Amino acid sequence: MQINAEILIPFPQSLVFATYRDQLLDLIPYLPNVKGIEPQARTEAEGRVQLVNVWHGGGEIPPPARALLSESMLSWTERTTWNPIDFTTDWQIETHAFTDAVSCIGKNYFLESNGGTKLVSKGKLAIDPSKIHGVPHFLAQMIAGVVEEFLGGKIEPNLLQLAAGVSAYLEQTSHALT
Repeated sequence: MQINAEILIPFPQSLVFATYRDQLLDLIPYLPNVKGIEPQARTEAEGRVQLVNVWHGGGEIPPPARALLSESMLSWTERTTWNPIDFTTDWQIETHAFTDAVSCIGKNYFLESNGGTKLVSKGKLAIDPSKIHGVPHFLAQMIAGVVEEFLGGKIEPNLLQLAAGVSAYLEQTSHALT
């Protein structure tokens, strides 16, 4: 499943990039589907910043999926590499359920656009039914489909919600400075 999201944020590229990278915990109040974010690691080398954060999402698991999914599907580990040279972020999401079976990787591009920033996020979500252990193959295929639909339905809206949260945060903090 392809992941594509695009949004315009009316603030300069370097400010938007730095806000995403460095102010993540300050953005939580602007993210209604996020219960919390736990920073795990931050390393800097050769101008790049690598972050590891554990996200705890909110929201309901749809009734048909409850038999297959648990609350652990609402938490994930995100590994990112921030490159300030070209204003990009490579990301990888590791689910806390079906970890071996789920692959979710992508890249964010922070592009200058008429004095603002166009954020383009592209990624891919894939679930390998052969890595869902302990269930018959036909059931693993069904689980893979349900999990992919559930996660795919969460990722793109969450990317857009995060961008809207960054916009709101920057608008509020810029007004506080004037």
